Amino acid sequence: MNEQQPVQLRVGLAQVDTRVGDLAGNAELVTTWTAKAADAGAHLVVFPEMTLTGYPAEDLVLRESFARASELAVVDLAATLAERGLGDVAVVVGYLAHTSGSGPAPVDRPPTDDDRPGDANPRRGAPRNAAAFLHGGEVVARYYKRHLPNYGVFDEARYFVPGNELPVVRLHGVDVALTICEDLWVEGGPCGVAGQAGVDLVVSPNASPYERAKDDLRLPLVRRRAAEAHAPIVYCNQVGGQDELVFDGDSMVVGADGELLARAPQFVEHLLTVDLTLDPSARSHRAEGRIGPMTVTRHVLSEEPVAAFEAQPSTVVKPLTDCEEVWRALVMGLRDFIDKNGMKSVVLGMSGGIDSALVAALAVDALGADRVHGVGLPSKYSSEHSLSDAHDSANRLGMHYSVVPIAPMVDAFHGSVDLTGVAAENLQARVRGTLLMGLSNQHGHLLLATSNKSEVAVGYSTLYGDAAGGFAPIKDVPKTLVWDLARWRNEHARGRGDTEPIPQNSIDKPPSAELAPGQQDSDSLPSYEELDAVIADYVDRDLGMAELLERGHDAEVVARVLRLVDMAEFKRRQSAPGTKISLKAFGRDRRLPITNRWRESLPSVREGAAS
Repeated sequence: MNEQQPVQLRVGLAQVDTRVGDLAGNAELVTTWTAKAADAGAHLVVFPEMTLTGYPAEDLVLRESFARASELAVVDLAATLAERGLGDVAVVVGYLAHTSGSGPAPVDRPPTDDDRPGDANPRRGAPRNAAAFLHGGEVVARYYKRHLPNYGVFDEARYFVPGNELPVVRLHGVDVALTICEDLWVEGGPCGVAGQAGVDLVVSPNASPYERAKDDLRLPLVRRRAAEAHAPIVYCNQVGGQDELVFDGDSMVVGADGELLARAPQFVEHLLTVDLTLDPSARSHRAEGRIGPMTVTRHVLSEEPVAAFEAQPSTVVKPLTDCEEVWRALVMGLRDFIDKNGMKSVVLGMSGGIDSALVAALAVDALGADRVHGVGLPSKYSSEHSLSDAHDSANRLGMHYSVVPIAPMVDAFHGSVDLTGVAAENLQARVRGTLLMGLSNQHGHLLLATSNKSEVAVGYSTLYGDAAGGFAPIKDVPKTLVWDLARWRNEHARGRGDTEPIPQNSIDKPPSAELAPGQQDSDSLPSYEELDAVIADYVDRDLGMAELLERGHDAEVVARVLRLVDMAEFKRRQSAPGTKISLKAFGRDRRLPITNRWRESLPSVREGAAS
């Protein structure tokens, strides 16, 4: 290789939607998108983190049979790519590795003669979050993720053993270093080691879950790591829904100088290509061996640069606006939950209120009107506008709609048992939940729960009533954002010349459960602006009482809201999963004990003086 001459390389980033556990299907996905990359003239194509197994695989990782199947799948994939004429394209793909040694978590099996004496958690092998470099029908190099996140929705320290080697593969005269996702978030991590070793390019498969405004964090992060590595960074992120998580893609390439060279759209499968011109002579040295906490290994595939080609302009897609970004996240999360689990249709109760109207619109956008069934369930307290608004919503969306009055069933209950007050109010919600579950069983629909995050937080969703369902699309959407999304969706429809999907009356009228005469949410809750602000600080940011008061929240409101949130934990443990969009969602993201004597209290005089 002529060290003084710049070299070219066309790189493809395949942000794809995988299925957890579908090794064969995911391998075929890699083959299909590699063929697209080859047709686009790519010399190297990068896939997301753990593409072959899907991410997160959770406790599947601990199954030795699954781990060994993944190891075989990556070898078979390399051979398949070569058999299909794609062996000349270098492919970086994430998978679950299974190496010798002890794993980080116990396995439910008796010890064997192969286990080390005294090992409390015996394993035959250690699972690793890995990336493989495939070329010419073979696995050329393997990288094991160094930094394992163990916060928020991540439990990687539970599952994986960290790696300590940084493989650098020379492809067409370009030294390419491998990293994986969290490795980019750590200053002085593998990118810093790559910078000290001397590389021309860093590739990073990712499975970075979506949350609001996360795209604002990624670009500055990748720029910092590019400066640290003294090399461009190829950041390829997963797209698609997986249970509560949704991945937005937003793949990008950033130059060593921090310039954004290419960026992919969010919430769609996409092949992003970028033409790089790299100058290997800019690296003053090429080191290997021990550098800091890692050992750098070098693998030479080809010294000869690719033939010169005319560089094509790269795509730099602008991130979506906040409401469109959230809407697409909710639509994708719902669609993938339904489709990946093989469900044919959904059903939901429609009250004429904003929450059910929004969920209906999301469901139609995700699945199509013919797969969505709405049911009006009026009681003797239901207003005329509730029935008309629900019917209007269904008509606007073109979905199926029927009405089943619940008053006779509620009266039958009251004829058998004496219920008053809240118990009588909740009986109506539970009759509705029972009917909807019956329709779900009868027709094979999945029941969608329509409660929002504000209600779930303070326990204002009735167990076995409006909380019933298999998926809760707006579980992580605060009430104030529900209104913002509804207005945005109508505005979006107007801009396209389409019918506004959400009745304006559902947006404008005061929210009410209509379980008692003249009832409104404001009778028992602070304004939703106040409530959502406290929930954001207490739930999402984990602030205590003193910090909440310092931020200007009213003391009486804070005390009341915190008590409601804490007392509702047992309800949330029984609620359906829903798409995460916030910093901290209820479920796998926020895990507090149900049995818990700790309560936030007003700061004492002494505490106030000390502060």
